[in-house]
Amino acid sequence: MNRFALVLTCVLLGGVAGGLVGRPLLQGQAPPAPPALPVIPKELSSYRDIVKKVLPAVVSIESRTKVARTRQPRRAQPFDDQQLPPELRRFFEGMPRVQPRDQEDDEDDSGPGRVGFGSGFIVDPKGVILTNFHVVDGADQVEVQLLDGRKFVSKDIKTDPKSDLAIVRIQPKGTLPFLELGDSDAMEIGDRVLAVGAPFGLTGTVTHGIISAKGRSLRMNLYEDFLQTDAPINPGNSGGPLVNLEGQVIAINSAIKSRSGGFQGVGMAIASNLAKNIMGQLLKDGVVRRGYLGVQIRDIQDSELAGRLGVQDTHGVLVMRTFDKAPGAKAGLKDGDVIVSLAGKPVKDSRELQTVVAGLPLGKPVEVGIVRDGKPKTLSVTIEEQPQQFGTVREQAPQAPEREPEATKVEKIGVHVTDLTAEQAERLGYREELHGALITKVDNDSLAAEGGLRRGMVITGVDRQPVTSAKQLRERVQAASVERGVLLQLHTPEGGTNFVLLKTSR
Repeated sequence: MNRFALVLTCVLLGGVAGGLVGRPLLQGQAPPAPPALPVIPKELSSYRDIVKKVLPAVVSIESRTKVARTRQPRRAQPFDDQQLPPELRRFFEGMPRVQPRDQEDDEDDSGPGRVGFGSGFIVDPKGVILTNFHVVDGADQVEVQLLDGRKFVSKDIKTDPKSDLAIVRIQPKGTLPFLELGDSDAMEIGDRVLAVGAPFGLTGTVTHGIISAKGRSLRMNLYEDFLQTDAPINPGNSGGPLVNLEGQVIAINSAIKSRSGGFQGVGMAIASNLAKNIMGQLLKDGVVRRGYLGVQIRDIQDSELAGRLGVQDTHGVLVMRTFDKAPGAKAGLKDGDVIVSLAGKPVKDSRELQTVVAGLPLGKPVEVGIVRDGKPKTLSVTIEEQPQQFGTVREQAPQAPEREPEATKVEKIGVHVTDLTAEQAERLGYREELHGALITKVDNDSLAAEGGLRRGMVITGVDRQPVTSAKQLRERVQAASVERGVLLQLHTPEGGTNFVLLKTSR
């Protein structure tokens, strides 16, 4: 490189470097102003205005019963619900069932006992409070405390266990601060929210987070629509509001997913749009009246199975069981039907069907569209009022069958079956008129095992052809193609019919 090229290169590099670190100032020239810092919106830098609006309307609720109790130890007694999975916790679990005191409890043992503690919020200035059912479950009366220290005792409690919601009325002097129920459907994943309540009895606690997911179902309640949030919530938050940045309640804090018993980033809150309908009926009638179809259903999640049933995609729900004398049975619905529409509305899944049925007018006929044996069909059904105990009583599982000595082995799918007798049907809880092949054994690593078949199930059909005996099952399976897939219709000891597609992966 010659001297001229070297000088030119140095000049160019110096110019670039000078551009990066700033141009040299001329004599007497004032230095430039420093760059302006970005302006942080107030709603992101502080939630103080929202909190000032929300906090006065949030209450703590202590539930009590008149039933005499024996003296309890001072340690916390956890809420026990055997129907919930171990990692699922409602928020007053771990809260003391007895009022904690620094000194000995001087209450008489025959006096009222504490059965729960949680939160709630005022939705009407005249004194209407919305909370969770499990906060007031079993209570004869509740004590409601406001943020300003005022206390009210109320026996006016209306509940809906099927949605885990309840209202409490108090009688204040004058009007109270209240919160408005917002539109939970308008919330999107990532929206900021605040959770307010009394975790571990610490009233007036506020935490923040975002909406993590929508439309969650935990199978805790018969009717569910949960918003998932990462706003920290713990025992005592139950029944408290989850609010948006406008101070509107978009959900009611109700449960957490946790392996430790404490918050681990997954909180569940009942969507406000579900709560609006429930609250309105409780205020008007004191009870919630819902429509009733009287069928046991399940979603169709496998597209190939849906195709074999004559359904497009996976839309529609499979009728596993029709209950005697229920509206569905009266309309002619049968086990194995696929419901694809109701009252002119397409049915995507079981939750959607459940919601539509619950909201239909009672005593008025509507059309239900089904697919039966691969062919579309329309029936007329008259929706009736749902029985009070519907969905709240669990049937006891029947005894498992004893292994039958003379069984027919269907090697192609790996099951051992025998003819279903009247005695076996009675013992297993099947209907007397049911006929088919009773499974007595399922081979390990077989197609049947992969498909979830088990002892006690009864196979009643193969590729939409009826099966009434073990011999007939073996013949139909042998004639079928496992490469294409064998569609089995079967009944379970728990009740209802189901379809399973057994297919080789080769």
